[in-house]
Formats: sequence, C-alpha cells, structure tokens
Amino acid sequence: MKISIIGAGIGGLTTAIALKQKGFEIEIFEASKEFKKAGSGINLAINAMQVYKRLGIYEEIASLGSYTNSLLITDEKLNIITKVNLVNAELEFKAKTFAIHRTTLHSILLNRLNGVKIHSNKKIKSLGQTNDGVNFTFEDGTSYATNILIGADGIHSVVRKSIINNTELRIAKQVCWRGIVKIDIPKKYQTELNELWGKGKRFGFVHINENEVYWYALASYKTDYKKEFYNTNLEELFSNFNPLIKRIISKTEKSNIILNKMMDLKPISSWHYKNVCLIGDASHATTPNLGQGACQAIESAYVIAECLSTEKNTQLAFQKLEKIRKRNARKIVKTSWTVGKMAHLENRFGIFLRNNIMRFIPKKLTEKQSTSIYKLNY
Repeated sequence: MKISIIGAGIGGLTTAIALKQKGFEIEIFEASKEFKKAGSGINLAINAMQVYKRLGIYEEIASLGSYTNSLLITDEKLNIITKVNLVNAELEFKAKTFAIHRTTLHSILLNRLNGVKIHSNKKIKSLGQTNDGVNFTFEDGTSYATNILIGADGIHSVVRKSIINNTELRIAKQVCWRGIVKIDIPKKYQTELNELWGKGKRFGFVHINENEVYWYALASYKTDYKKEFYNTNLEELFSNFNPLIKRIISKTEKSNIILNKMMDLKPISSWHYKNVCLIGDASHATTPNLGQGACQAIESAYVIAECLSTEKNTQLAFQKLEKIRKRNARKIVKTSWTVGKMAHLENRFGIFLRNNIMRFIPKKLTEKQSTSIYKLNY
C-alpha cells in the first residue's frame, strides 16, 4: 500500500517514520523549496517524548536537546506565580521533557527516513478521490496517484479545504515573536521553562542546548497587528520586565526574529473523508499556550500508523484514529485558548486576583492537570 504525505513538518515527518517502521511505502511532498533553518525552538513534553521513545528516537533528542525539569509561570519580575515540577510525571511515564532547536529536531527526523522519496517545492493545488485511492495535482502542473493521502499541511491546510467545508480559523488577537539567541543565563533557569505574565503581554524562555536559549514574546492587539506592532522595539515593549528579558532580546539577531499572529482551528466534525486523512495542525491546530501543538501532532502521527497497520479497512482505521485522539486534542485546543485569554488580562485588579488565586492552587492539583496531558491512551 502506498501512502503519500502532504507536508514535511514535525507532524508529517513523524508520521512518515511511524509508517515506515510498519512497512508501508511512503512518499512525502513539501511546499517549501528547501528546508530552511527554523529560527525557533520547541519544548517536547513528556507525552511527545513517550512517542519518540516508542519510535526509537528518544535518546538522540535527549543528547542534542536540553532537559527541562519544571514549568514556571511568574510575574514580570520573575517572581513565581505557579510552578509545575515534572519529576513525578517523569517517574510515572518513564520519559522526560526536552527543549530543542526545531532545525535540529527536523534533521533527526529526516535522518530516519533514508530511502523515502521527499519532494520539495510541491504546493498542492487539488485532489480527487477514486475507488482505488487519491489523485492529486500540484501548482507546478505535476500529478500523482496514491492509495492513501495524509494531509499534514498545517493550519492553512489545502487538503482540509478539499475534503471538509466551512472550517473556521479563530483569531486570538495576540501576536507572537520568536527567536533564538546565544547567551549565558543563570544556572537556575537552565533546566526550567519560564513564562512571565504581564499586563496584556508575556515572555517565555527555555534553554535548548549548551549555548542557546529559545524565547517567545506575545502581546495583545486590537485590529491589525501589522500596523499596531510595525517595527516594534521589543526592548521597550518589555522594559518593565526583569532585566534578563531585555538582555535576551538585545542579544538576538533582529533579522532572525519570527513574527506571527496567534490562531487555532475551530474543532471540525471529522478528520477524514474516504481515503484522505488529516493530522496535526491540519486537523486540530491549537494556540501555543500549553506548548502542545507539535506534541499533539506527534501523538496523532503515531496513532495513525498504528491504526493503519492493524485495520485493513482504511475507513475503520481513520475512525479508530479519531476515537483515540479527537477528545484529547479538542481538550488541548479549548484549554489552550482559555489560558491564552487568562494570561493577557489588562486590568490590574484582575491580574492581582488571578496571580494570587494561582499561587494558592495546591501543587498536587497543578501536577495532576499536567499528568492528564502526558498520559497516552493507546
């Protein structure tokens, strides 16, 4: 059976690895002309690392990434609001959290796909289904045929638009800057992911290797983020934050900072139609507030391979995927959206109230909430 994957991001490549290990014939099509060096990092949480452990990639990621043992939300001055220690979850699930450069992770995944055809500069234009599979065409005029097509082509998925009508992207009215910087930070922060919450804005940072820190900054906007934040001086925007934040921003090469507006995909009724199935952001795109976007794609990648290898009927395999994954993925989307709104309060009294309520939430409860995300139900 031949399976074609549209999209060579983390979700698409992980899907390819999982399917390859099951003995399927795989072909990958990527819209970009070349695999560019991504200017951002990624925190691979315990659920994602459990999947990579099953796929035999865990140790390589651990050796090239940076171990994260706790997640902290603080105020602008790095005073702790709440802290999640990951040690108990590590013991329970026998996996740890690692932050890593996206380009490094991409290379690790690509190296596991020797012998798999990967086509670049292939922007999908249209697809049509037959009794035997799927015919699909690219903008360059080339056409291909396959038994199964997997759409891993992101939040703006062309594959999704081809099989499902009336999908909706929800705009969070938040803009996000991302960057990577070579910098020495105090030792106590080197195994933590810290996110500082201010008035209508926040800043997060995490070590991704011995020399580099990945950081992200978010701010609320009213109507047009490009106009409201055109040529924004980030050092000024976050001038009331802990001095470490200004140092991180100032040492970052400005041309390498990535800017995006935040959005998610309103939950859709189905992830598949006939011989076409969606995974990752194409089916359950989330805002990044729980650090679970790629992690959820990694989970779905593993599960779709398991389902296709155990179910001879493609429709039953896709239905099984949705039965296993849809509930948890939707919960992540919903919770992440709520956290994003809660993090960007503008009212000082509301911020004071939020911070103090969060400070009094028992540690066991916050750890339990994290554990529910990390537990695999397959």
